[in-house]
Amino acid sequence: MHRSKHLHTYLLSKARQLTDSWYESIDKSKVSGVYSSNDPETVENLKKQNFEFHQLFCEVFTIEKETFYKRLDDWVLSIAEDKHHLETPTHHIIQEFMRVRNQYLDFVNEFAQKSEDPKSSDLLRIWEDTVIESFDRVILRFMELQNEVVERQLKSQEQIIHELSTPLISLNEDTALVPLIGNIDPERAKLILENTLEQCVQKEISYLFIDLSGVVMIDTMVAHQLFQLVDALELIGVKPILSGLRPEIAQTAVQLGLKFDRLTITSTLAQAITVKSNEHI
Repeated sequence: MHRSKHLHTYLLSKARQLTDSWYESIDKSKVSGVYSSNDPETVENLKKQNFEFHQLFCEVFTIEKETFYKRLDDWVLSIAEDKHHLETPTHHIIQEFMRVRNQYLDFVNEFAQKSEDPKSSDLLRIWEDTVIESFDRVILRFMELQNEVVERQLKSQEQIIHELSTPLISLNEDTALVPLIGNIDPERAKLILENTLEQCVQKEISYLFIDLSGVVMIDTMVAHQLFQLVDALELIGVKPILSGLRPEIAQTAVQLGLKFDRLTITSTLAQAITVKSNEHI
């Protein structure tokens, strides 16, 4: 990077103009997301973000490269995490970065033409290369950081989905219910085992109703994992009571050689609750 205090001052003086002309030139018929918003608050925040970028970017001509990139990274991360930008197609965001880059190239060229310094013409190519290199870095970092943000969100959403897919409902201080609904694949069966055991320990559960009446299909691997859950519950001192065991599931369990000797099984959840109540009499 070639330092130039005068160029920095010149570009900084154009920051507001850069923001206003950039926003006014957005073709809202060809973009979506944050750039096509008509909400006054969203528009004002977008302009504010753009103006903050200019205040930072002008420093490319006055400070060390690593310091400059570090400061700019903080701004890039704020954009990558911004809700409205996350809802905007990435190619539209990149397109706007490129349009802003062209603004800078125009102003750098203008500065060189107006400058009384005879070296300005010779330095023009260096300044242009500095702008292009820095914008390439900004665009790359934006894509990297936004990808990290999206991955974190997906993992968080997956965790919520997993927790919702294996809900443990407390019925009283020592009794809970796990109602299983829909198809259970091996991955979900694994999560059911892990989450159920963890929640039973956390909530100090002694009796657990596992209702399978909402489970339509099950394969041998999943049936084996569910019966592993039963064994594991007994090992941590929880008495499992199964209800709603469909004939096809029972047949699969028999084919696997799984034993029902020690297991309490009822046709319905209501019967399971009755069995548990009688045990307390």
